Amino acid sequence: MSKRDYYDVLGVGKDASKEEIKKSYRKLARKYHPDVNKEEDAADKFKEAKEAYEVLNNDQKRAQYDQFGHAGAQQGFGGFGGGAQDFGGFGDIFDMFFGGGGRRRDPNAPQQGADLQYAMVLDFEEAIFGKEADITIPKEEECDTCHGSGAKPGTKVNTCSHCNGSGQLNTEQDTPFGRVVNRRVCHHCNGSGKIIPEKCTTCRGTGKMKQNKNIHISIPAGIDEGQQIRVSGKGEPGVNGGPPGDLYVVVQIKPHDFFERDGDHIFCELPLTFTQAALGDEIEVPTVHGKVMLKVPAGTQTGKIFRLRGKGSPNVRGYGHGDQHIQVKIVTPTKLNKKQKELLKEFNELGGNQSTDDQHGSLFKRFKEAFKGE
Repeated sequence: MSKRDYYDVLGVGKDASKEEIKKSYRKLARKYHPDVNKEEDAADKFKEAKEAYEVLNNDQKRAQYDQFGHAGAQQGFGGFGGGAQDFGGFGDIFDMFFGGGGRRRDPNAPQQGADLQYAMVLDFEEAIFGKEADITIPKEEECDTCHGSGAKPGTKVNTCSHCNGSGQLNTEQDTPFGRVVNRRVCHHCNGSGKIIPEKCTTCRGTGKMKQNKNIHISIPAGIDEGQQIRVSGKGEPGVNGGPPGDLYVVVQIKPHDFFERDGDHIFCELPLTFTQAALGDEIEVPTVHGKVMLKVPAGTQTGKIFRLRGKGSPNVRGYGHGDQHIQVKIVTPTKLNKKQKELLKEFNELGGNQSTDDQHGSLFKRFKEAFKGE
């Protein structure tokens, strides 16, 4: 089945800003997160939205996607554990015409190990306040039996006699341009420059074994969805004495039942009764830092936003705290007893449906005139 257009997945236009893309993704992630939505296709929709966000939120990937579609978004310019792209034999052409004078990697030179990626799912509050965690990842380690040589204990690793340890075979060829040298990876040693007569039975000659390793991670307070933590030296081991790669821990955050987050700011909705909004009240409201008292003035309208300074998320780089924004939603009662209905009717008869406020009076006047055709 063909993939859906990433803009359609997130429900945004092709000219959408990063902020609009991020906001749309957060709504979808909250709706379809497997820990919240138990529908059969929720997990697939969550992954689809995440994939679309990762592409459209990246300027380079988004430009490639806009030009080439899904195929372009998958190309990129490198990745975890990646090196240069294979450009279909350009090296061979240079070898033929210039005698193999281009730079070539020495198979025996030290090489840095590949990077690893680990996805960590955090609760909403864990991302706000940070945490210490131990994770287990499968990674390659030096074989304990052969100590990384790949040879059976008691035997030796020989230098390849075909390439003399260079890992490459040179072939001469007469062309109209003269005699040229063409270099190829030695097929006897697969470019390693070494021959192992008797391979280690534990690692089968690779010198490495997959093992589960426990790694301690410090999650900084205020980390946000999609951000990553680099743990130096915890990737795959290097080759020929090279340094190990790094581990990148990518953060995913579970949606909260009450709060929503945008950067360092936290948003929520506060339900109020008609009486509380009309007469005013002082009520207790939750924040991630604990409950606080909020004074609601008389005559508060639905949609009114109150700001609690410093009650948002700490900035992950240590630049203070965001705010909490509380939007009022006035709840209309659906079930009234007889006495309540009588009181509301009395309130209406006393002029409760007429606004004395100039702004609202003007609004009601314009409303009536529009329907009278005046």
